[in-house]
Amino acid sequence: MKNIANVKAGIVAVSRNCFPIELSEERRKKVVAACRRKQIPLIEIESIIESENDINRVMDEIKNKGVNALVLYLGNFGPEGPTSILAQKFEGPVMLCGAAEETQDNLFNGRGDAYCGMLSAVYNMGLRKVTTHIPEYPIGMPSEIAGMIEEFIPVARVILGLKNLKIFSFGPRPHDFFTCESPIRPILGLGVEIMENSELDLYDIFLKAKDDPLTKSIKKEIKEEIGSNIAPALLDKLAQYEAALTKFYGDNLGASAYGIFANKCWPTFEPYFGFAPCYTNSRLATKGITVACEADIYGAISEYIAMAATESPATILDINNTVPSDLIKEAGKKVGNYKSTDLFMAFHCGNTSSSCMKTFRLQHHLIMHRLLEGDKPPTITYGTLEGQIKPGDITLIRVQPNNDTEIKAFVSEGESLDLAHHSFGATGVFAIREMGRFYRHILLGKGFTHHVAVAFGPAGKTIFSVLKMLGVKDVYSNLPKGVYYPGENPFI
Repeated sequence: MKNIANVKAGIVAVSRNCFPIELSEERRKKVVAACRRKQIPLIEIESIIESENDINRVMDEIKNKGVNALVLYLGNFGPEGPTSILAQKFEGPVMLCGAAEETQDNLFNGRGDAYCGMLSAVYNMGLRKVTTHIPEYPIGMPSEIAGMIEEFIPVARVILGLKNLKIFSFGPRPHDFFTCESPIRPILGLGVEIMENSELDLYDIFLKAKDDPLTKSIKKEIKEEIGSNIAPALLDKLAQYEAALTKFYGDNLGASAYGIFANKCWPTFEPYFGFAPCYTNSRLATKGITVACEADIYGAISEYIAMAATESPATILDINNTVPSDLIKEAGKKVGNYKSTDLFMAFHCGNTSSSCMKTFRLQHHLIMHRLLEGDKPPTITYGTLEGQIKPGDITLIRVQPNNDTEIKAFVSEGESLDLAHHSFGATGVFAIREMGRFYRHILLGKGFTHHVAVAFGPAGKTIFSVLKMLGVKDVYSNLPKGVYYPGENPFI
């Protein structure tokens, strides 16, 4: 998928000079071999860190081999000072792990003490204010370390993407719908750039794309995706709009490597552009360029994290409405052992990639039709992709600032059920364990908005690790029954 980082992970072994350097070298080679057996891409850095004098040589080898994510491996106790200096100088994400002892038959010359060395290394990282990814249990045998590296790679992919990301926003949110505020300072604190533009800028690039050669190929792609049963005038407008955003993306990345959008899409959009932009947003999401609806800048970041974590299109939806009891009854065994309060309907007007839909069709925007056209036949509100969101594992993520402009977030895993939703838009029936309590004590209790990014797959472990590496202090998730949220009444 385009618009995300290509991770080139390298492993550097460190060795305390009062331990045999061969111990770290041999153990590093075993980790590399374990990765090869599991087909985990890993670049071996042959130079070993024993003292600060080794750092420049190691940095040169890292640069020459194109490494952009680093695994610091304590083959023995390791020198905490040089280890943390290397992590500080390296510009990409860093993982810290160490070797477990291999056998009781070699606990004299073959004992490495990485279990102890890890404590010193982490303490020194803190002194230098260096954030590293530390696995849940960071000491292991070669095959276990290989598994840790495999889990680190998607974390590194998200971090590298965010550090090279630029958000293009078009237009402010409506005054009476100010539910997704977007203070810029926390965004820059994440290392993400932002370029704010007006709705007039959006209209200008749309008009200028009318005769762009790219529109011809886009029209062909649209017909292949949804069929040829589309009004020529609508097809022309949709292709023109997609060409405009695509060209703007390429022309304005600047020093950034990746870009995403957060665009205002109502209520003034439809009368001037003559269509709803939802379907274009879905198509760009398929191509890896996420477009958050309603100028939701933090929704755009959340959606990008979801996409980069899974290497597949993500979407942004509303945590929208309860599931009627007769729908649950009709579904029967399809609901499984979920409670009604575990279920909710996730909805948006039609921005989800067709690859994430079980069924889809091009349709008019019902809500905008009510608002803008009343009882008249729809004319300016066509352009949504409606249908049922595909069943399977999902991960919800929302990143946003609190009232003091500090980043907070939540992440929860669940599933999209294979249930007909009997509604409109891009909609799915989602199941999250203990969602009712999570809704009350976190979503409401901590002041989260109704927009949520959806990753298609179980990505909670990766995303949680990403958020911690970004320095997000408050990361919430749904707690199991019997484990209480702060302030939750235990007598209910």
